[in-house]
Amino acid sequence: MWSLTYSFTLSSLFLVFAVILYTVVQLKVNYCCCKSSADRIQTRSLCISTQAVYLGGNKPQAFSQELFQKLRFPDLEDVSEYIRSVSTPMVVSMGAVAAATTYYLATRPKPLPPACDLHMQSVEVPGGDLASRSVLQNEDGHLTHFYDDARTMYEFFLRGARVSINGPCLGSRKPKQPYEWMSYRQVMERMENLGSAFLHKGHSKTTDPHIGIFSQNRPEWTISELACYTYSLVSVPLYDTLGTEAIAYIIDKASISTIVCDVVDKVNLVLDCDKSKKNTVKTIVVMETPSADLVSRGQQAGIHILSLQEMEVSRQLLTLPPPQPEDMAVICFTSGTTGAPKGAMLTHGNIVSNCSAFIKMTKTTSEDVMQSFLPLAHMFERVMECVMIVHGARIGFFQGDIRFLSDDLTTLRPTVFPVVPRLLNRMYDKIFGQADTSLKRWLLGFAYRRKEAEMMKGIVRRDSIWDRLIFRKVQASLGGRVRLIMTGAAPISPTVLTFLRAAIGCQFYEGYGQTECTAGCTMTLSGDWTAGHVGAPLPCNWIKLVDVPEMNYLAVNGEGEVCVKGTNVFQGYLKDPEKTAETIDADGWPLNISKCNGTLKIVDRKKHIFKLAQGEYIAPEKIEGIYMRSDAVAQVFVHGDSLQACLVAVVVPDPDFLSGWTKRTLGVQGSYQKLCDREDVKMAILDDMLRLGKEGGLKSFEQVKAIYIHTELFSVENGLLTPTMKAKRNEIQHLFRPQIDELYAGIKM
Repeated sequence: MWSLTYSFTLSSLFLVFAVILYTVVQLKVNYCCCKSSADRIQTRSLCISTQAVYLGGNKPQAFSQELFQKLRFPDLEDVSEYIRSVSTPMVVSMGAVAAATTYYLATRPKPLPPACDLHMQSVEVPGGDLASRSVLQNEDGHLTHFYDDARTMYEFFLRGARVSINGPCLGSRKPKQPYEWMSYRQVMERMENLGSAFLHKGHSKTTDPHIGIFSQNRPEWTISELACYTYSLVSVPLYDTLGTEAIAYIIDKASISTIVCDVVDKVNLVLDCDKSKKNTVKTIVVMETPSADLVSRGQQAGIHILSLQEMEVSRQLLTLPPPQPEDMAVICFTSGTTGAPKGAMLTHGNIVSNCSAFIKMTKTTSEDVMQSFLPLAHMFERVMECVMIVHGARIGFFQGDIRFLSDDLTTLRPTVFPVVPRLLNRMYDKIFGQADTSLKRWLLGFAYRRKEAEMMKGIVRRDSIWDRLIFRKVQASLGGRVRLIMTGAAPISPTVLTFLRAAIGCQFYEGYGQTECTAGCTMTLSGDWTAGHVGAPLPCNWIKLVDVPEMNYLAVNGEGEVCVKGTNVFQGYLKDPEKTAETIDADGWPLNISKCNGTLKIVDRKKHIFKLAQGEYIAPEKIEGIYMRSDAVAQVFVHGDSLQACLVAVVVPDPDFLSGWTKRTLGVQGSYQKLCDREDVKMAILDDMLRLGKEGGLKSFEQVKAIYIHTELFSVENGLLTPTMKAKRNEIQHLFRPQIDELYAGIKM
């Protein structure tokens, strides 16, 4: 109704301006054509009478003069005389300005309405011992579901198939080829065939329910998972970066007898794991056709190896009762930054509630397209895919090589893009690395400030003049259609987040959570484009801060250790009651500080915080996030312990931008290796880090005293990052122990 009234008002304004312009021009013409003063008087009288009639009244001229005298307006004769004295070009110009003003008012960008009062995004739960809930959550309890016909993951797919009207569901592509799509009906047929095959192999809800999935992101991964959901089986994702020992541990812990693998290398890895363990694996299903030699090797180990196509071959489809919300859906093993992986048990209800909270806070339709490249072995990507499926949207998978992700993005042109901070940091560095002159940097900064000012008013768009002149290529690199980006899994610098929100021009959310609460427990709200926090509690859970007195964090001060309670909280760790009791009772989860508007700000993980010799507590991830704002730095590992009075760091310079940075800073050039070997380059990097630390508010004891330059990026492949791009701090510390000791030996306090 409002839009109709608004459109009518604008149309009326245009009409009034047109009438005024036409009348004025006609007056000019009549005036110029008049041959005598009598003619002029006659024309003037006609004009005054006409305008008086427009104002209304039985005696037009007398009424208008009396009204204008009371309002102290100029007499209409004077106005008419003035109009006739103005040149025709001036009148036309005035009309053009009026039309332009009206057009601007009609087309100017409008701010997006916030989801709630952004100054109060969460409220205290009565009698909840300082617990807080989302203002979007009903007072009668935690959100369990959003759609009445989608309360399990199986029902999620059925709803998506219905609302999409059998539209495209899962897509993949070969190099330099367009995406090829499977429809919802085709996916349903395949998942039912594969699920029935699992049952024929002896799996059931009560007997041997666990199915291993050991694959990179691809349509068959999702089909295998949906096959489990269809028949109340439980998927157990595996990933090769865990290493042979951890994979063998998971297979044994979950008693997995059937594993679906994507490539031969992973089949061989499973066979290698099986050598030293009790033979629990009975069947390996390969997404590609296995060779005769591979099948023979499996037979020797007592394992049946067959292709996914053979497994799906038409057989009698079994009909079983559908899963219920309380049934187990996934056992997701943590990446194990410390110790052995732990299997978090998640039900259909856990996952549905977490997805429903995201749905309640955002908007997704069947027209959306999502780019899938983050590991499906982790719940962040899985939840995002489930949100797409329940709305009948499309999911396009990357080719499998992160180096070609840019090509996948421009080909798929997604509208939804889940990311991790590492990718965003690379984008940020690349943008500023291309601004290699002072003029370019000034233009980039100016355009960013203009867009940031709009964004802080709630205006999110990508059609401004700054988008066309400066940011068009940035947006095109993501396909040009991205409207929603979700980042999580690790902290992101507020500087990077704010810049990319403005540059990309889309709704850009940041969330925080853990596998133990399915995926997320907090998320920023639509309309709140400030950075430095991870949002308010999700509608499916409460957040409570607990005192950590030894670190002087007190809940009454809005500081403490985060505890989560809700329908998204896991059921415990698989076959590990001791760890389950520790987690559920003590809630030993990351430290945060609560902001005054009801959002959370991450400080660090409690298990990562350490104490220096003088008793000061250090949150290393906070310090690393500040140091990584340096153009010269790609990665940083900050180290300290209770036997030392200061911090040191291992720094990996950015191979793409180090040369340009040293040329600009020191006036020196050379290869990446030669620059890293130079002492003056190392000292310049340290100085830049200390400068950023000071600007970022680090205290003197939080600044590093010395750095070691390393030339190989920490990665999943070399075992220094988890699949979600978190640093494996124990492994990094062990690897660089000699260099760290040498740094401390050279420091004179």
